[in-house]
Amino acid sequence: MSLRALNKPPGWGVCSALCLLIVLHPEVKAYNLNTTTGGGSQCGEYSNQLMENGMCRLVATLPQLDEQKCPDMFRCTDEVSYWLSENQERKQQMVALKETISELQEELRNHRHRIRILELQSEERNHLNISLEQRFHELEVHYAESTTLLHLQGTLILDLQNQLHNVTLTLDNVKQGTGCSINIVHPNPLMSAQEALHQEVQHVGNCPIDCASIYYNGVRRSGLYTIVPSHAGMAVEVYCDMDTDGGGWTVIQRRVDGSVSFDRNWRDYREGFGDLNSEFWLGNNHIHDLSTQGDYSLRIDLEDWSNQHKHALYQSFSVEDEEHQYRLHVSGFSGSVRDSFSWYHNKQGFSTPDSGNICAEISHGGWWYNQCFYSNLNGVYYRGGHYTPRGRGPLGPDGMVWYSWRDSDYYSLRKVTMMIRPHSFRTRLSP
Repeated sequence: MSLRALNKPPGWGVCSALCLLIVLHPEVKAYNLNTTTGGGSQCGEYSNQLMENGMCRLVATLPQLDEQKCPDMFRCTDEVSYWLSENQERKQQMVALKETISELQEELRNHRHRIRILELQSEERNHLNISLEQRFHELEVHYAESTTLLHLQGTLILDLQNQLHNVTLTLDNVKQGTGCSINIVHPNPLMSAQEALHQEVQHVGNCPIDCASIYYNGVRRSGLYTIVPSHAGMAVEVYCDMDTDGGGWTVIQRRVDGSVSFDRNWRDYREGFGDLNSEFWLGNNHIHDLSTQGDYSLRIDLEDWSNQHKHALYQSFSVEDEEHQYRLHVSGFSGSVRDSFSWYHNKQGFSTPDSGNICAEISHGGWWYNQCFYSNLNGVYYRGGHYTPRGRGPLGPDGMVWYSWRDSDYYSLRKVTMMIRPHSFRTRLSP
């Protein structure tokens, strides 16, 4: 059922005469709208009629009353309409809220699913990391074993090469009838324990007295060789440098990595110490025997921690015997570095920390000290170059020093090699 105000005469109050049009279905009964107030007056009247479309038309007139008012049925209708409208909006909001909740629940399920996937992936990564760590550890063990085996193999190959070379020379000497055999009475301390067990030295071409002799016999590869200095009558193992400045050099000292301590006593410096393949001091007895069998030159190669290379060359070099404290004779300087050796250390006796020389004690090494040094190639090996003396209250510098390199006693070199060969040596073409 619907109500519609048809007209409202001007000047009427709340209950002014109002025409209402009410259209009813034919089956709906007409209701009497006559309403009697407490005073007996009527609130209006109505009429109805049948319309052509079969609907019933109802017209109601509500007159204005002076003292009493009719029931405000329109107000009730407005309130009902308002609340019906509000209820409809609430229903729509409820539907929208349910949809939102449903979407959020779906999103929550998706998030939970993603979290579970990430947890599974994390567990897989953890298992994979553990497996990789185990595999990496196994590879490290295998690498260490392989490195050890490779080193041993390389050592064996080098020994076999040296043996093969010596055997070849021996065969040549046998053919020529010029071979010689020397028995070692006192093995060189620089030889390995395995080598020291063999008392018989292998044959070397015509008993060479130094590396220059080996060079003249046609050998052009640097390595370990056996020589017999003419004054010694005893063989000694040496390292021959066949590459520097034409070759033929017998190396008497080398420093490369600090792996060998040079803070040694008189006996060690007399007999020699270290490893001929890395760091060593050949021994003052051997240096004396070599340098006094002819006129020898000395070459000193130097390298700093910036990979800068320089050298000093001395035309004359020799060392006296132990009775004269291995006194140094060196002169005739030339080279790419300023001299810090001959002008200050020439004609000085050799001394070690246990020989009573205060300079040797301060410098922690054996050398031809004066007061005390401008060069100290047997000093302490300090990494990095610049250094400060070790210990508390030091009396002076003790590094591997060549003073003119940096005009300082507190710069320690990285690599040093001292080697000698006959002054008359001349490079020859390989046969």
